[in-house]
Amino acid sequence: MKTCVHGFINVLGLAKRTGAKILQASTSEVYGDPEVHPQKEDYWGRVNPAGIRSCYDEGKRCAETLFYDYRRQHGVDTKVARIFNTYGPKMSPDDGRVVSNFICAALKGEPITIYGDGSQTRSFCFVTDLISGLVKLMANSDPALGAVNLGNPVETSVLELAETIRQTIGNKVKLLTLPLPQDDPQQRCPDITLASEVLDWSPQTDLDTGLAATIEYFEATLA
Repeated sequence: MKTCVHGFINVLGLAKRTGAKILQASTSEVYGDPEVHPQKEDYWGRVNPAGIRSCYDEGKRCAETLFYDYRRQHGVDTKVARIFNTYGPKMSPDDGRVVSNFICAALKGEPITIYGDGSQTRSFCFVTDLISGLVKLMANSDPALGAVNLGNPVETSVLELAETIRQTIGNKVKLLTLPLPQDDPQQRCPDITLASEVLDWSPQTDLDTGLAATIEYFEATLA
């Protein structure tokens, strides 16, 4: 955490000296296991600071604080994007994300591991949609614009994701169920009203289309 904070301060100091605009790639994890659904930018979140996931969550929350302070105290033009689950071609097969894990397991004929009963929900945004949102956020001229959610507001359960991937690949591998990890969010879905109104942005790629492109990439990669 200390090293991360020093890194944030270094890049913020550079932006201050050069007058550069700077982006913080924050995360939906700042909302923790939310009690508000869908999550809006003015929701403070529900993060367990002593939990097994807390280092990442609190690191991003700390970074946001530094970005806001440099804007208030030094006039640095900071932008903060709270990024929800993103997927697409060029993902690493072993990066540990749910989409890549499920696709690679199905392509290899291995069981797909689901934690809990799979009813927990996520929102999956295709990578090109996210990039479009980031470009629009950086082009925004409001120096006082706060954090902006960037994600797909279509909610999908983990079990639905696994079934969709199995059907798309055509490999009915088994589903392996393991206990739900501590502090795993039960619901995660962005309210993108702000992004829609201020950035004129919303995702354009539906899950079936995005998964097909991602599966095609992994088929070639694993081959």
